[in-house]
Amino acid sequence: MPLLFKAKIMLKAPELLLPAGTLDKMRAAFDYGADAVYAGQPRYSLRARNNEFKLEQLQQGIEEAHARGKLFFVASNILPHNAKVKTYLADMEPVIQMKPDALIMADPGLIAMVREKWPEVPVHLSVQASTTNFAAVKFWKSLGLTRIILSRELSLEEVEEIRQECPDMELEVFVHGALCIAYSGRCLLSGYFNHRDPNQGTCTNSCRWDYKVHSASETDGGDYQVIKFDFNQALEQANQSFAAVGNQARHPLADQVYLIEEGNRPGEMMPVMEDEHGTYIMNSKDLRAVEHVERLVKIGVDSLKIEGRTKSLYYVARTAQVYRQAIDDAVAGRPFNLALLADLESLANRGYTDGFYVRHHTPEYQNYMNGHSQAHRSQYVGDVIGIEPETGWAEIAVKNRFQIGDRIEVIHPSGNRIIELKEMKTKEGLPLNVASGNGYVVYAQLGENVEKALLARFM
Repeated sequence: MPLLFKAKIMLKAPELLLPAGTLDKMRAAFDYGADAVYAGQPRYSLRARNNEFKLEQLQQGIEEAHARGKLFFVASNILPHNAKVKTYLADMEPVIQMKPDALIMADPGLIAMVREKWPEVPVHLSVQASTTNFAAVKFWKSLGLTRIILSRELSLEEVEEIRQECPDMELEVFVHGALCIAYSGRCLLSGYFNHRDPNQGTCTNSCRWDYKVHSASETDGGDYQVIKFDFNQALEQANQSFAAVGNQARHPLADQVYLIEEGNRPGEMMPVMEDEHGTYIMNSKDLRAVEHVERLVKIGVDSLKIEGRTKSLYYVARTAQVYRQAIDDAVAGRPFNLALLADLESLANRGYTDGFYVRHHTPEYQNYMNGHSQAHRSQYVGDVIGIEPETGWAEIAVKNRFQIGDRIEVIHPSGNRIIELKEMKTKEGLPLNVASGNGYVVYAQLGENVEKALLARFM
């Protein structure tokens, strides 16, 4: 009788691509599992602010990446006005000589100029170009581009169809980071409010500001004037009035309170007013798609990208480690580890969503995902910046408050450990019970192999 063998499908691990806002963040990304990083020139990328990468840093970053067998992409994805078009090729000449592994670009005119002058340089199409279908992917391939970063507005099924229709083009998708309220990030809010154009790299994240909402009345001249309105004071007055006259009367201030209710989500009310925390009506939740990594691996996506060139080193290290494990588990056929959700909760976030990957979640699915991640939350509390050679005491730059008795996660490229903090002291050697917060330096016994570790406290 012939032997029957069950064929095993070998999955290809996608590239894990992390942001590099500084050289230290680039190194952390590589230490914790990234295969590649991307950084941008301030003048020609969409991160003109808080961007360390001048020519000298780009050169050093590319050299260090290549020495480690890693990739370094240069974001040149601005949507330029005429003045920048005229200077572009001359300014890019020294960058091309550094031999980055690819340029990330969005503007068709600049792309054509680069393809003509440096046809050997790989070009990846930025998400800013809003590629949402396989016909567009084929168009860009015909112009010689080697990778398409697909629009964030696609579902998993649409990504899969593009993969099937375009098997010979590299595809990249975002799996984590901030989401813009505008289509593929082409926002105008910052330019409207304070003349800093997001499409020129100077976005001030106006959608995330703390907006104060005021009532207004129309003047005789047809203009509007603000009526000063303190929500907390008004609410207290309204409560007192209702208590005095009962529920049969309607207080006038009730007309000042508005809620948005979307038609397909009855009962989910969003206040359009100021509470004690402010009003953030334009702010999007952050993207978190770690639970979809297995599906993206099976689809055959070539690169999974994390957003956040202005985020902290802890953010870079934590996301690299989490998504590295998710990729490795998916390729090895291991089930998704729900603990990864909790690991990402330790990062500052505005609430998480998986964006457009799955259009209609059931309430059971949402409760399942959120419940597990909320139940195991942790907070970033410090960096190990040195080790006393004779005693092994770890020198810690404190970022958030922690104390003796806390359960501390020691986060390290070689693997994480959970310990109970039992000993802590000051620089002078005095016993210490509480590390008060950012700006302090303390010493603690954390065990072995903690050099350059990051610390998180379970809440």
